[in-house]
Amino acid sequence: MKQLAGSIRIGWVIEYKGKPWTVTKAQHIKPGKGGAFMQVEMKAVEEGTKTNERFRTEDTVEKMMVEEKDCQFLFEDATGLTFMECETFEQFSMASDILGDSRPFLTDGMTVYISFIDGKPVSVELPQQVICTVVETEPVVKGQTASSSYKPSILDNGVRVMVPPFINAGDKIVVSPSEGTYVERAK
Repeated sequence: MKQLAGSIRIGWVIEYKGKPWTVTKAQHIKPGKGGAFMQVEMKAVEEGTKTNERFRTEDTVEKMMVEEKDCQFLFEDATGLTFMECETFEQFSMASDILGDSRPFLTDGMTVYISFIDGKPVSVELPQQVICTVVETEPVVKGQTASSSYKPSILDNGVRVMVPPFINAGDKIVVSPSEGTYVERAK
């Protein structure tokens, strides 16, 4: 199925140079001069090799038709990440590096979408948004709350995220795992 390159997301399986590749990183970049593009890191399904590719946002890529199943993350050990299919309760493992930079956002019991090609799991797609707790952040400077400045914070999973000044340690926030950015305060 043809898709615009600007909509590529982590976890997609795309056909590139005649082979299936799983997307492990996807970053939309809009330089000051020239057109916007997607910087994509991919891993070959068969060989396991990695490559970086740059697609213009108006280019089209072939998103492969794969079987997607809801699965639950159980645990991580020396063999990799262990998941369980929600319908059949069958367990299977995948390599720990399959998620790339999104790995810290995967938590025990989380439901994810896993793509299968010929019964073999090839990619993991996390939910669009996850809730994390701010463990450490700088105190608010008086008068700074009116501006649109952000301050650094560390989440309970060890990831650094820029948050608005009104967020304090102990607050729960919604984060986009694909971009690693603050979305909103959790309700």
